[in-house]
Amino acid sequence: MKCDAKTFTSLYEQAYKDMYRFALCLTRNRQDAEDAVSEAVVSAYENIHKLRREEAFKSWIFTILSNICKKRLKRTARETPYEEVQALSGMEMQAREQDYGLALDVRNAFFILSEEEQTIVGLSVFGGYNSSEIAGMLKLNANTVRSKRSRALEKMKCVLR
Repeated sequence: MKCDAKTFTSLYEQAYKDMYRFALCLTRNRQDAEDAVSEAVVSAYENIHKLRREEAFKSWIFTILSNICKKRLKRTARETPYEEVQALSGMEMQAREQDYGLALDVRNAFFILSEEEQTIVGLSVFGGYNSSEIAGMLKLNANTVRSKRSRALEKMKCVLR
């Protein structure tokens, strides 16, 4: 697709709020969400020539954002800040470990999904889109979106049990 900066900006402005909400739900951290969105925008701008249809922009940039969030979460999971753990009292640490453990379990369950399933669940749960809107973005039938979403959530449920 041939795209100038003005067109890119227009397309991005339509998706920004949803991208931020999506990233915030995944990362649970404002700064990380902002960084992920920024990184996704730069990557999308650099690779806009790979996008074939303007109508697919939103789902395309959400896929980029999803991949960036995955990388960041994996990196964060490996980096355990020792000073932060030391500073917490016993009860605070126990509560925080439970919250972190649950969040990590949900993220891991989300990441076992295929890329398409992640996009559908992300747009539905985090982005607030209905199946008809998602179907339009992904060029799928609305019933297909509903069944894929249902199966994806069942997969996550099985992992979380």
